[in-house]
Amino acid sequence: MAQYEIKKTDGTAAGTAELADAVYGIEPNIPVIHQVIVCQDACLRQGTHATKNRHDVSGGGKKPYRQKGTGRARQGSTRAGQWKGGGVIFGPMPHSHAKRINNKMVKLAMRSVLSGKVADEELYLLDTLEFDEPSTKAAKAVLDALGINGKRVTLVVPDDDIVTYLSFRNLPKVSIFGVSEVNARFLIDNGALLMTADVAKQLEEVLA
Repeated sequence: MAQYEIKKTDGTAAGTAELADAVYGIEPNIPVIHQVIVCQDACLRQGTHATKNRHDVSGGGKKPYRQKGTGRARQGSTRAGQWKGGGVIFGPMPHSHAKRINNKMVKLAMRSVLSGKVADEELYLLDTLEFDEPSTKAAKAVLDALGINGKRVTLVVPDDDIVTYLSFRNLPKVSIFGVSEVNARFLIDNGALLMTADVAKQLEEVLA
């Protein structure tokens, strides 16, 4: 178990938290992180790109001109790809880009990203993050106190913490995710990863 500093919302020290080395202290596996993020990005693609082939375009039906004796290349339909207004040859068609990856690799990638954040001192733990009512001004004050305002920040909150979500959602460069929906892409794509110590423990329980 490694000791990690916990801060209050005003930026002062609030103690330390014990983080499991198996989640927050491993050697990051860069190839696995790459494979997992490529897979996750591929699964997000809609795959709805499409073009019309010679069966989909209008026209045709009649042979443009007789087969022989014109001195030109034989043609069977104006819907063919070499004709203006004809179909697209070998164009993209709707299909799924989804990839599959083992759950063990997904968890290893998340552990590697969290360990990298700790090593790079980009993980910020708070003792608590509660607002009486939604307040963007109060949320910005928290980022200012921690010295991360202006950075790309990923905030991980409990799934039912609506008030915190509403407080931070309008701040530029801040992305907010529930603890159950975070993945390697969300955890790594930032300059500061912010969460409470309780949320860090929840991730530890899932990934250990």
